[in-house]
Amino acid sequence: MAADITKHLYVYCWVSFCVLFMFIKLAKSDNYIVHMDISAMPKAFSNQHTWYLATLSSVSAKSKAETNPTTPFSKLIYTYNHVIQGFSASLTPAELESLKNSPGYVSSVKDRVVKVDTTHSFEFLDLNSGTGAWPVSSFGKDVIVGVIDTGVWPESESFNDDGMSDVPSRWKGECESGTQFNSSLCNKKLIGARFFNKGLIAHNSNITISMNSTRDTEGHGTHTSTTVAGTYVKDASYFGYAPGTARGMAPMARVAMYKALWEEGAYTTDIIAAIDQAITDGVDVLSMSLGLDGVDLYEDPIAIATFAAIEKNIFVSTSAGNEGPDVETLHNGTPWVITVAAGTMDRDFGATLILSNKVSINGLAQYPGNFTSTEFPIVFMDTCSNKTELSKIKQKIIVCQDPGKEDSLDDQFNNILAAGNIAAVFITNSSSVDVFVQSPFPAIFLVQKDGDTVVDFIKSNTDPKASIVFKKTILGIKPSPRVTSYTSRGPSYSCPLVLKPDIMAPGDSVLAAWPPNIAAARVNQDLVFTNFNLLSGTSMACPHVSGIAALLKAVYPNWSPAAIRSALMTTSDQIDNTGSPIKDIGGNLRPADPLAMGAGHVNPNKALNPGLIYDATVQDYVDLLCGLNFTQQQIKTITKTSSNNCSNPSLDLNYPSFIAFFNDRGAKPNSTTVVEFGRTVTNVGDGSFTYKANVTPINGLKVTVEPDTLVFKTKYEKKSYKLSIEGPKQLHNAVLFGYLTWEDSGKEHVVTSPIVATSYKIEK
Repeated sequence: MAADITKHLYVYCWVSFCVLFMFIKLAKSDNYIVHMDISAMPKAFSNQHTWYLATLSSVSAKSKAETNPTTPFSKLIYTYNHVIQGFSASLTPAELESLKNSPGYVSSVKDRVVKVDTTHSFEFLDLNSGTGAWPVSSFGKDVIVGVIDTGVWPESESFNDDGMSDVPSRWKGECESGTQFNSSLCNKKLIGARFFNKGLIAHNSNITISMNSTRDTEGHGTHTSTTVAGTYVKDASYFGYAPGTARGMAPMARVAMYKALWEEGAYTTDIIAAIDQAITDGVDVLSMSLGLDGVDLYEDPIAIATFAAIEKNIFVSTSAGNEGPDVETLHNGTPWVITVAAGTMDRDFGATLILSNKVSINGLAQYPGNFTSTEFPIVFMDTCSNKTELSKIKQKIIVCQDPGKEDSLDDQFNNILAAGNIAAVFITNSSSVDVFVQSPFPAIFLVQKDGDTVVDFIKSNTDPKASIVFKKTILGIKPSPRVTSYTSRGPSYSCPLVLKPDIMAPGDSVLAAWPPNIAAARVNQDLVFTNFNLLSGTSMACPHVSGIAALLKAVYPNWSPAAIRSALMTTSDQIDNTGSPIKDIGGNLRPADPLAMGAGHVNPNKALNPGLIYDATVQDYVDLLCGLNFTQQQIKTITKTSSNNCSNPSLDLNYPSFIAFFNDRGAKPNSTTVVEFGRTVTNVGDGSFTYKANVTPINGLKVTVEPDTLVFKTKYEKKSYKLSIEGPKQLHNAVLFGYLTWEDSGKEHVVTSPIVATSYKIEK
């Protein structure tokens, strides 16, 4: 009997515990971005903020899961003014369900973690003081670029305001004080500094923010913002690599930093609050090296927020992501922003291995420390897999042959690092060698051909020796640019019918300012510091385009974001510095397709005079949303209005590129189909022009353009044409591509658009 009572008591307690656990779990709050219909706001409320507070108070009172009633003030995170009609709040599941029945509720999405995409580049882009985009735009004078990032190091020389005029009177922003950041640190270059972390704190009320201000504790924001618009700094380098005068793409533009990315985390609630404030402050360009993966447009807070920005004629530049070389990895596939891929420059950093027979061999290296030029014995250790033998070797240069297997170079690198050898030579053809060149120990990376020379020298000499000289900067590397292996590829998940990425810009080993108290590298076990750092990623490519867009904005202040994007895309380069098609490192050095590099590599000087532009209005984007069969509620979430005109739904946005899907897996053999596109171009050249169309042949496809001649008599005149692609319903190739060019009779303008046919099928 006693045993039965004990058994039943145990079961009762276990069930009670489970119920309590589930209750606590159900009652746990999470952050949500809530879209509201402002037209439903009762007249008794003077503004949206008070209405939202009253709504939260009501749902909190109704919620039966609320064990500890809280005030609506503690629930509300942000009230948004531009990016959405609505707010963000910390809600339990019961409160969220109650909110869905409140007057004016449209939709909600859970707050999400955001992914950050992490001197010579201006010369590589042919920017110079004498001619072209710099002097014509007055170096981007008075254009205001807002950067959403990790903050800024205001004392950096790249933010000095020597020679800059007063801050434009239209600027409404502020320089907020905070931890180790005084408002006086802003100047005529860095004109705004704000920070946003309410969403981050709401996720974890016990969190300690290490630097509660706009001051940068990670370096990413300092690097990207000075890439956009850093001023001139002489004698800049990364420990002797890339020496020279550093400067951003638009040296006379203004910078406003909106810190929404934190060491402790980054959430959409904070990021869209930053965008909201940037719109209020009056930025001209927004630069965001971050994004969300695998999200539909109507559920992507960043896509929704940037729609509000383009409504205010703000150009938005975003990064494609660093998940390449796989396809369908791209984020920021939003049709109204520009999406930037990363390419290499014609510059390498390296070292010279000098054999004792006086033969010199150059290789890649970015070892930041000092290394003696003394000769050391050099020994070949094959694949360097024997850790015990490696640890026995002292005062010798170790040579390792990469067998080319997955992670084999990584294993070799770590084995040498653990063994503590004096220096290493890695022979490898790995495309991921860039990951290892900033090594904490002296290391040089050789291609196989040069490695064979070293191995032959070692095997044919009884006492082989060598020395290594580091901190070499080699310019004029050919071929370049090339598409990096890590840059994310299209098609876009969120809107596959618009070809993404849009364009490629320098993203590999970009030199820009860096906080001097954040370690930039390691030498053995010691951290080392510098005022400038070399970083790689689409995070670095994005601010290049942001800065170049600022140059165009200075010349054409009334152009729409779509017009500027068009000018950048249609004047980009598809040919490298050897006169051959740009190659893709992630595609075994085959010619790069537009799913990797977009329209091509950005060319700022050519973008000044595009000849024709493909413009797009807000209504054009609404037509696209209607064509995508979004519900009225989903469209309203993006546009913030219920009066959306869907009388002309269209999947064919007036975009400077074309992508067609031939992926009917149930199609009969040899059956064909035709995909048609309509486009309208505007003549922005001075005077009358006659343009002739030309399409590069694409094997297996028939591409036609009607009409193939466009005659413009006046500036701003518009003409339309139709492009048709005939091909098999099920394409055998993954990707086929070519280009449409419109060239005027005087050969002053060549307007180029990529054409992609693909069998990829976006699964949602």
